[in-house]
Amino acid sequence: MNTASPETRRWICVYCGSRDGVDARYREAAGSLGTVLARAGIGLVYGGARIGLMGAVADAALVAGGAVLGVIPRGLAEREVAHEGVTELRVVETMHQRKLAMIEAADAFIAMPGGFGTLEELFEVLTWHQIGWHDKPAGLLDVAGFYQPLLACMNHMRDQGFVADEHVSRIAIADAAEPLVEQVLAKLPDPA
Repeated sequence: MNTASPETRRWICVYCGSRDGVDARYREAAGSLGTVLARAGIGLVYGGARIGLMGAVADAALVAGGAVLGVIPRGLAEREVAHEGVTELRVVETMHQRKLAMIEAADAFIAMPGGFGTLEELFEVLTWHQIGWHDKPAGLLDVAGFYQPLLACMNHMRDQGFVADEHVSRIAIADAAEPLVEQVLAKLPDPA
């Protein structure tokens, strides 16, 4: 895989939990995703914490030589233990500023297992795409079937006429980091 210069580097925002979850495969997948991104020359944008899956994906990207941008609200910097070892750590005042900074910095989005915050971030980028505010691809890293209930719910929303099929079917889905990153990258326009 290539290593892009900072000027041409692509950035993928990863949404994931500030906890590890109960299945060790979640943390393993976070490490794998961070490594895959770094080896592909893709910068990581994430929530700025050094704990949970967030810390695992950032640490793996850093160990593999990748660039990592963390964005964390001041109020969470101590609670989630801000990661001081990332390439760049932006401390913002609010969650709204955090989400906007992450969206603006990223060329694409991947959601890993996580909680309410992960789903909020994922659905915000899906909604913004639906209403035409961006055209950035999104994917789900479906570790151990974590996202199967959510996918069933999204299909139900589609079947009930609340979401167009094009908005559901555009979400890349894989159970491993490398094929998911490949799918997401394939949906990006060529860099200018």
